[in-house]
Amino acid sequence: MTVRCGDTLLFQTLPVIAAGAAVGGKKESEGPLAAEFDELSADNRFGQSSWEAAEKYLQLRAARLCLQKAALPQEKVQLALAGDLQAQCTASSYAMRELGVPFAGLFGACSTMAEGLALGAALCEGGAVRNLLAMASSHFCAAERQFRTPLSYGAVRTPTAQWTATAAGCCLLQPQGEGIGIAAATFGRVQDYQVKDINNMGAAMAPAAASTLLHYFKDTGTEPQEFDCIYTGDLGQVGSQLLRELLAAEGLLIKNHVDCGCILFDANEQSVKSGGSGPGCCAAVLCGHILPRLRRGSQKRVLFTATGALMSQTTFLQKETIPAVAHLVELRAPEKEK
Repeated sequence: MTVRCGDTLLFQTLPVIAAGAAVGGKKESEGPLAAEFDELSADNRFGQSSWEAAEKYLQLRAARLCLQKAALPQEKVQLALAGDLQAQCTASSYAMRELGVPFAGLFGACSTMAEGLALGAALCEGGAVRNLLAMASSHFCAAERQFRTPLSYGAVRTPTAQWTATAAGCCLLQPQGEGIGIAAATFGRVQDYQVKDINNMGAAMAPAAASTLLHYFKDTGTEPQEFDCIYTGDLGQVGSQLLRELLAAEGLLIKNHVDCGCILFDANEQSVKSGGSGPGCCAAVLCGHILPRLRRGSQKRVLFTATGALMSQTTFLQKETIPAVAHLVELRAPEKEK
């Protein structure tokens, strides 16, 4: 039975991530993590008629590759939890239209992958499902057209801006068995530090990451140094520095922090300004970079904390501030047979 401590769920029988898959586009294929993707394409349209349709393909391809790696027929999937940045989560909805499995859409912006893992783990541990897909995606061109300006306008990007990843990640969760254990999940509280700059998501999201991490450490009685790595996604360089400052003000000096948005791209060579972002950024880094390290045992215990800015096109135009949330899961390497 799941035990609740404050904002954190502690799973007594650890649900597992049995398989994961990451798919990316052209810029991802030129980045430092290119070799860790399951599939990459030099065509950001992926043979589709629009950027939005391309993102649907991204998510569908990640799901099918994940199921292929697990040797599980899609008919045995009992639920898919998926989300993206498109209005009404249409990339996920259209992908699920083709996959044809029970579907619940999620919106946590860039925090969607951790939200899906946390909810999925609770459903698995509670006996509601045996095979569950947790997935998220984003597409640079679709996001720019929706939230900022069409690419053809040639708008100049600010130093604090981040590059939305054209990527998707998908995990297969099961109640138990072989795989990477999900030991705990912390659902975040919405934070709003009155940031209004849509080109500075890192500043808007850093307080949410700090809040969730502080709640997790308090709830579990753990300290940052007990983990091989504390991953966040996707704060970028600006948000990561702010996170360290916020935690330092609370007496926590974290030296094992890595941000998915800072490692997906090479900021100096790829002109991504502060780093990567988008639900697909941390989802792809999780599936391609983090899970294999846990599977090999080079990392034993990590925190995966994904952050999301919760504004919409409408609230931004109304000059509203940008609230944010962060969700966290504790991941553990598979136990070695004695």
